[in-house]
Amino acid sequence: MKKNKTNRAWVHDHLNDPYVQRARAEGYRARAAYKLLEIDERDHLLKPGAVVVDLGSTPGSWCQVAIRRCGAKGRVFALDILPMEEVAGVDFLHGDFCDDAVLAELESRLEGARVDLVLSDMAPNLSGVAAVDQARSVHLCELALDFAVRHLKPEGQFLVKMFQGEGFMEYRKQMEAAFASVQVRKPKASRDRSAEVYVLGKGPRALQ
Repeated sequence: MKKNKTNRAWVHDHLNDPYVQRARAEGYRARAAYKLLEIDERDHLLKPGAVVVDLGSTPGSWCQVAIRRCGAKGRVFALDILPMEEVAGVDFLHGDFCDDAVLAELESRLEGARVDLVLSDMAPNLSGVAAVDQARSVHLCELALDFAVRHLKPEGQFLVKMFQGEGFMEYRKQMEAAFASVQVRKPKASRDRSAEVYVLGKGPRALQ
């Protein structure tokens, strides 16, 4: 009974969420679009003609934002373990980022191009065991960081979703070792009760 009440409360909150309503009105596939839009307004991540990689892209709202802001001359590559309905102008790869063959295919599609921005909104399939889920989440963040530092331009940027908890401070130190500048963002569209934050790295140190 308690679980049913919780589910009903979530559905009620979701349907009455102003960002959900706004996303429907403005043609975005998910309220997450407004998280990226807010961060972009502050940090100017998406520029006309930019090369962008979106990891954990499904259902595609970040791709929608990226392709609109980068324009016809921009290139957006997306990857997710879940299928994603086509977004015009986006090169989507359906596969598991943890699979070496899938990663190799993504790198092949880049055709050697250096990337302006790597986005990671990846999250693991939840087991219900908090410690296990957090460890899996941190692991995905580490894989995304490794990809970013290998493919970004010298002035490139990396935005990654992370959940505050075990391993967060250690991961932030990894980011600080990898980038000249690191900030943590909590956009208004991110629910207050959520432990999620977005860590932004600018300027890979290895390329400075």
